[in-house]
Amino acid sequence: MARLEGKVALVTGGASMPGLGSATAARFAREGAFVYVSDRDGAGAEHCAATIRAAGGQARAITHDVASEADWDRVVASIDGDHGMLDVVVNNAGISILRPIEQLTGEDWLAQERINVGGVFFGTQRAVAAMRRAGRGGSIINVSSVVGLVGVRGCAAYAATKGGVRLLTKTVAIECAAEGIRVNSVHPGMIDTNMLGFARLENAEVHAALLAGIPMGRLGMAEDIANMNLFLASDEARYITGAEFVVDGGMTAQ
Repeated sequence: MARLEGKVALVTGGASMPGLGSATAARFAREGAFVYVSDRDGAGAEHCAATIRAAGGQARAITHDVASEADWDRVVASIDGDHGMLDVVVNNAGISILRPIEQLTGEDWLAQERINVGGVFFGTQRAVAAMRRAGRGGSIINVSSVVGLVGVRGCAAYAATKGGVRLLTKTVAIECAAEGIRVNSVHPGMIDTNMLGFARLENAEVHAALLAGIPMGRLGMAEDIANMNLFLASDEARYITGAEFVVDGGMTAQ
């Protein structure tokens, strides 16, 4: 039996290919979930959903700005209207601006706060409400980062947002544990995605230093994160909540 058979899932930030969101959405669909792929790039989200459907999965795209409360209400209402339940939410959408502290602008800081923390807050809050209405429990997976665990040069603002995601996750997990709503965070290291490619172009020196610090000596793949997300979404993780899962090739073991 497929590991997510009968479940309805929402994955934010699913337009970028290769990306953590698109890989996770595809993985969920292969395991039987009906997947909603959301992104503010609606055409990109539709491309991801169409790719899933072409492979035999069930997917629908939704244009979605995760920093907008109104958008979150619209997206969750649409899913409720279609299915009357929401079993899994992966708060994956995020941006990174990697610069030394003295080069960061106020807008750099605020842009990352709005999306990386604000988007996860709204998504977690709306997911909890939807899961409570359905009364089936559920799994909320918040994508943080290794820089939400340890200090890394050039990542001050990004790290602040990802550290916030980590502790938001733990707090909500405690609030919802008795209802069977599980909330966990995933902390990717350096993963070969479009977002990492853009960051590398913007600050090659920081990228090279990070790459040199990976004991496995290589970048991870988006599928590595998708596999972790699948485990946390499945009933195999039914006794896991408030935990953090690091997928980083050994970076933070040092």
